[in-house]
Amino acid sequence: MLKEQVISRIKDCGLVAVVRAESPEQAEKITEACIAGGVAAIEITFTVPGADEVIRRLASRYKSGEIIIGAGTVLDPETARTAILAGAQYVVSPCLNVDTVKLCNRYRVACMPGAMTLKEVVECMEAGADIVKIFPGELFGPSIIKAIKGPIPYAQLMPTGGVNIDNVADWIKAGAVAVGVGSSLTAGAKKGDYESITALAREFISRIKEARK
Repeated sequence: MLKEQVISRIKDCGLVAVVRAESPEQAEKITEACIAGGVAAIEITFTVPGADEVIRRLASRYKSGEIIIGAGTVLDPETARTAILAGAQYVVSPCLNVDTVKLCNRYRVACMPGAMTLKEVVECMEAGADIVKIFPGELFGPSIIKAIKGPIPYAQLMPTGGVNIDNVADWIKAGAVAVGVGSSLTAGAKKGDYESITALAREFISRIKEARK
């Protein structure tokens, strides 16, 4: 799938499920629950044990393009390359590493480095980021999106951290092109309650669609 198609699908759905798990098996169960709830983009973070193998298995299982598998918590180009070779279709970082963005652009893989200040957002854009991850979002809330898009209305921003079912509409209305959601979506996994993840995923997507009207 072309990079532009990956970005388009992420924006269309509006929800990226950030998967942090204690084991590869748990990560895959969370992924399946999210897919059942209509999530189009799954971010397997490199805090998951054996993250590259999880990405490889999921990329093989869904090679027809049913969902988009990405890698998260990517801190350097070496990890990015490992993720891409495993089948990751996009790479997400908590902060900007210019060499990581260069590598992703070299192989035409969507890259979403993190930023919090206006200066950092501009640096991400100058480096060639496709979408800038606003992280950690809970420090400022949805108002940070509106504030950044004031002087930079064309910035493509995706908040992660602090996004929950009660405020997701506020993030979208503020101008976010998508949101990254972790524990507020996947917390049920700790109790083995994967059905709650599926139900929450559906509700997140519903509220995103409503907020865009």
